[in-house]
Amino acid sequence: MKKMTQDDIVEYIRNNTDIFPKSETIHCREISDGNINYVYRLEDSFHRSVIVKYAHSEIRTSGNPLSTDRSRIESSALLAERKMAGDCVPAVYRYDRENCLLIMEDLYDYENLRHALMERKCFPGLALDLASFLVYTLLLSTDLVLDPMEKKARVGEFINPSLCRITERLVFREPYDEEQNTNILDKENEAFYIKELYRDTLLHREVAKLKHIFQTKAQSLLHGDLHTGSVFVKENATKILDPEFAFYGPAGYDIGNVLANLIFAWARSVCGDDRSVCGDDRGESFEAYVEETVSSIVDTFRIEGVGLLKERGTDRMARAEGFAEYVVADMLADGAGMCGTELIRRIVGDAKVKDITTIADDDARAAAQRMCVRMGKEFIMNRARYECGDDYRRLLARMKKEGRAK
Repeated sequence: MKKMTQDDIVEYIRNNTDIFPKSETIHCREISDGNINYVYRLEDSFHRSVIVKYAHSEIRTSGNPLSTDRSRIESSALLAERKMAGDCVPAVYRYDRENCLLIMEDLYDYENLRHALMERKCFPGLALDLASFLVYTLLLSTDLVLDPMEKKARVGEFINPSLCRITERLVFREPYDEEQNTNILDKENEAFYIKELYRDTLLHREVAKLKHIFQTKAQSLLHGDLHTGSVFVKENATKILDPEFAFYGPAGYDIGNVLANLIFAWARSVCGDDRSVCGDDRGESFEAYVEETVSSIVDTFRIEGVGLLKERGTDRMARAEGFAEYVVADMLADGAGMCGTELIRRIVGDAKVKDITTIADDDARAAAQRMCVRMGKEFIMNRARYECGDDYRRLLARMKKEGRAK
């Protein structure tokens, strides 16, 4: 497949859409900081603009081959999620399967949530927006609401083997041994990682269980890569995008990814080199905000999820007393475990997060890394205990008290 250049993208938009007047000069620049696809922002002199996401047959950073069907899946997932969750998903204007181009709404006045949290910015409506997205997309896509035949057809539509294989390798395999020589271990913590991750066979057993759940539990339509870099925010508005890893899997995987990436921002603030562990007021205020956000997401999902299943569930047997509560509790238990695997793999694997890697002081960064690994193990080993927001609050409080402990 011949790779489209930036000029090719502009010509395609000019000749195949009516987004810009033919007489207008179109300015195009590549804006992605991701590893896989190319993302372009196109704008004319009247500030009309769109985003074009281009999926080439080779990964942009490594040059390794990857199926371009991910572009179809992303387009279909965005349309499905927008139908279920509304305006918190950006609008899709056009998808061209032959050229693997996705044309969508430009979020020019939004900012990336990961970057915003690294600056300790707070968004009062974020918890409700994220929880609502999780409730609607994860529960409305299940057999409990959909006609079973429709749901099974959707499972087939969203089979995503290439990207699921990446997740299975990066999340559930490589962080727990050095066989593939892909992990990146900071020297300050290398002995800690070997002891806590490579040599803990009980941990390996629990991660194997979570991997089995990921591979076999075709429960809900997942975003599949729901980290803070896939969320854009402004005051009183949230947009969730980039679901190219979408597939039918365990609802807890999306829940866990959201929670873990919020915790990375929290750990950066707690251990960061710009303040002591219990330092300035701004840090304390931000950490309290993240703690409340994590807690609220869990509790809102638990309460609203049960309510949605009781209101919109179509399976007669699922109306049995206590069944909706069982389903949601099971999703949250999976979510805690998946939160743990995300916390660990982003610390020792080769797909790290800027929240942690950009902590300049070596000791502070090493402390944040250890804190995340300890929390990750706790979530994995005791996932059934994390039933409500207060359970997360207590762990974060304990970890903050322990601080920079080696």
